[in-house]
Amino acid sequence: MTRYRERLVVPPLWWLLLIGMVASLWLVYELPFGARVSLPAAGTALALGAAALLRYGSLTIAVGTDGVSVGRARLPLTALGPAEALTGEAARTARGPGLDRRAYVAIRGYVPGVVRIEVDDDADPTPYWLVSTRRPERLVAELEAARQTAGR
Repeated sequence: MTRYRERLVVPPLWWLLLIGMVASLWLVYELPFGARVSLPAAGTALALGAAALLRYGSLTIAVGTDGVSVGRARLPLTALGPAEALTGEAARTARGPGLDRRAYVAIRGYVPGVVRIEVDDDADPTPYWLVSTRRPERLVAELEAARQTAGR
């Protein structure tokens, strides 16, 4: 059973920028070479750009009865430590100079808030997870509720 689910996607402006880039590419090839070259070039650029935006932009965060999952990574409730919501300057510091290189990082530059989830497992060398989220306070509340359910 899933208690919390969030899917991060790139902002609409990024799609508009992709369309503008593809239109520019089409125009560069249309004038000297015509449609036989410009349409395949623009179509290829659109397909590759859309695939890149979908792959980079798609991140699913879920909290369930078995633990938390971010993308393909899973953290069971037995290893779930305290969580902290970070915004503004604190989030910038956590993503930059305050970042531990051993941490699991799932951050997206287009999302301002992050949540730091401590890993409470002696066998795991990862000290914490740093996860981008649009609703940091709500994610922390759900993580704490899941910890209470697990008796941690």
